[in-house]
Amino acid sequence: MIWLSLRTQRTETLIAAALVALVAAALTPSGLHMLSVYHHDGLAGCAGSASAGGCDDLVHSFTNQFESLRNALGWLTLAPGLIGVLLAAPTILELEHETHRLAWTQSITRRRWVTSKLATAAATAAVAAVALIVFLTWWHGPLDRLQGRLDAGSFDSEGTVAVGYTLFALGLGLAIGAVWRRVTPALVVAFAAYVALRVFVDTWLRQRFAAPLAATWSMRQSGPDLHRARVLTEYPSNRFGQHILLKHAGDACLRKLGGVVAAPADGHCKLARLAQYTHAVYQPASRFWLFQGIETAMFGGAALVLIAFAAWWIHERTS
Repeated sequence: MIWLSLRTQRTETLIAAALVALVAAALTPSGLHMLSVYHHDGLAGCAGSASAGGCDDLVHSFTNQFESLRNALGWLTLAPGLIGVLLAAPTILELEHETHRLAWTQSITRRRWVTSKLATAAATAAVAAVALIVFLTWWHGPLDRLQGRLDAGSFDSEGTVAVGYTLFALGLGLAIGAVWRRVTPALVVAFAAYVALRVFVDTWLRQRFAAPLAATWSMRQSGPDLHRARVLTEYPSNRFGQHILLKHAGDACLRKLGGVVAAPADGHCKLARLAQYTHAVYQPASRFWLFQGIETAMFGGAALVLIAFAAWWIHERTS
């Protein structure tokens, strides 16, 4: 039955494999080039702290060179959703065309048919997701060592969350398709729901998985290392961390502030003189695996519920 399930989803499996292979083929040259520049410029010594030993300029130049490509790769966050809904299609298609009835009249029981179908789809989806994770983790490596992995572009494609995303999209497609029994509208709705939930988690929920840290430090001090952290807010402040607006201070005043000098006759400059501190609210880089675990459990748990619901509906409610 497993062999039969693989045959019925061979087209979708080949498309998923082609998608992973296309991503790898398209990005391998840039990944090798980025790795070469990283080692040639000696950026390995800057990975611990980008402020050490004149690293700021090197890191700034390196990130400027590859940041636009990294931002463009943010669209690959859609790939797990595409793979998931794609692999839900064969089961829904059989329900739509009612070819499942033929299998059920043979020696194959409903339970075995449902289990084999859904387990094969889930296993294929997980393998495709792991392949994407391995490749994109390699590609992001140099940038991750300098900027951390809490940025959405890296976080969404590394660790374990992509497996949860893929299985969630699969479960969503199967659950909607099992009830609706129409391939195209079910998968369109499932993918739209996947994208909407991902946007919500990326832009609002993730940063609230754990209370962020806050720090206030003098401009004469280095402060916490935020190069690999996810900075939520950062602004000039007084020593109590209260935000001080500098937009009216004037360029001359702001230049003087670098030497901790302010013109006493200028009221705006007096105000700016108070802003000898920086306040930041951030999620530290050390929370990467904590957030990965939370998000993987959230999407993976939802996937299990949805797949179980689809299995129950097909077994009990489908004739």
